Amino acid sequence: MTSTLPAVTAPQVPAQRQPAPDVRPAGRTASSKRPDLLLCGALLVAILTVQGWNIADYPTLSDDEGTYLAQAWAVQEGKGLAHYTYWYDHPPLGWIQIAVLTWIPKMLSPESMTVGSMRVTMLLISAISAALVYVLGRRLALPRWAAGLGMALFGLSPLSVVLQREIFLDNLAVMWTLLAFTLAASPSRHLWHHFGAGVAAATAVLTKETMLVVLPALLLTMWRHSHRDTRKFALTGAITACTLIGLAYPLFALLKGELLPGGGHVSLWDGVKYQMTRPGSGFILDQGSGSHGVLRSWLYYDRVLPLGGLVGALLLLATWRWSVTARALAGPALTVAILAGLALRPNGYLPAMYVIQALPFLALVLAGGTASVAHAVLRRSHRLPHGGRYALAAVLAIGAGAYVVPRWYDGDRTAVTADANAPYQAASKWLATEVEQPEKTRVLVDDALWLDLVHAGYRPGLGAIWFYKADLDPAVTKTMPHGWKDLDYVVASPTVRRDAADLPNVRAAIQHSTPVAVFGTGADRIEIRQIQTVSGGVR
Repeated sequence: MTSTLPAVTAPQVPAQRQPAPDVRPAGRTASSKRPDLLLCGALLVAILTVQGWNIADYPTLSDDEGTYLAQAWAVQEGKGLAHYTYWYDHPPLGWIQIAVLTWIPKMLSPESMTVGSMRVTMLLISAISAALVYVLGRRLALPRWAAGLGMALFGLSPLSVVLQREIFLDNLAVMWTLLAFTLAASPSRHLWHHFGAGVAAATAVLTKETMLVVLPALLLTMWRHSHRDTRKFALTGAITACTLIGLAYPLFALLKGELLPGGGHVSLWDGVKYQMTRPGSGFILDQGSGSHGVLRSWLYYDRVLPLGGLVGALLLLATWRWSVTARALAGPALTVAILAGLALRPNGYLPAMYVIQALPFLALVLAGGTASVAHAVLRRSHRLPHGGRYALAAVLAIGAGAYVVPRWYDGDRTAVTADANAPYQAASKWLATEVEQPEKTRVLVDDALWLDLVHAGYRPGLGAIWFYKADLDPAVTKTMPHGWKDLDYVVASPTVRRDAADLPNVRAAIQHSTPVAVFGTGADRIEIRQIQTVSGGVR
């Protein structure tokens, strides 16, 4: 009798724990990158065309633009960090970069070193920033069309076109911040990418110190995109690089003996104190406040990007737990939330260029929110035939375009056709041709025209005088022993007339002068006024 033995099976040995698979996206081939390059390139051409056309004539020249360019001119000329006594209002790295940007144009044509003509250098910054918005969108898992939408929102919004044309430190700081986010979201996760993100972040802060507030959002992006095994090293390297480079500014002040207040010198402490205690412009939602006026000026140019981006950020933050898109865009959404929260301070100071820092992140979260909504709508329409789903997507896109395009067309058409700077150009020409001895003439002028006068032969600082310095800089006031009587002309631009109330010498110069030439009308007019009583002044 034979017996059937039970089959013997091999014992089940627990499998060894395998390391977690690498979830990084596989490197794309050159052919797979071609659509991205074509889309990004086409959008870049459109953005540069719209931003570059008529760039010198619109918007109106601002005193801040003139100040940064004049400081860059001082760096180029070896006259120090500013065209007057440098005080610690902003770190000087911003206008040092402007000096590098404008060096070649100035070398080729020295008389072109004026605000209107040098605005063209900002197109390079706009191009880099727009391309970084696209790359960052792709690295944050946006589909190609959504990354392109974010780039278009950032570069073609009338609000962006106006502000990105101007020579503002914020535009350079945004470029460096976008580079930091792009490196932090690098799919290859190399440690040097995170180290580079820290360097770029520090450069952004030293370009415009207000970028400091978005660093938590950058760290969040880096945390999400770093490998868990090397996360501590990545974050430590980035924070160390950012901190060490950032400390160069107070170290610079310390080595110059200007870190703390003292007799006979400016100080970094006084600069920080001024920034922290400067009068606020009121609550942004209070209709009678200066901050509300700034908000109205933003919404005058465009409501789609600021309001849509804010709604997009709130949507992404609210759906963070269950939305893949929301988690991917957590960094930009947090950036928008931080900047919006600071703008909503009850009595904070809100400058007109503040929104520049938020523009790329508003564009990304609006594009991401649009992608999320579109995905949800199409997913719910799964019962439709394949062609019907594409038809629905086309209807949604056409509807959004019908709302946005007419509003943007009007704003962008103004930007490429209006001549807002004719009064400035006429005043510059008059001062260059109608004054017989410019080298012996003293003129109070805002910084938008300061370099024009220098090129026309007026002595920097003694002949062409930035109007603030006639009251606030001891190095200038000591050359005016008789105050306003030592001046010949005052160019009463809107900026000069507005701020004269707080500047005794400027106010007296306007009161004791008569207009000899007026360019423009209404509140935007520029008056060249001749001082009536002059005695004993430096000539």
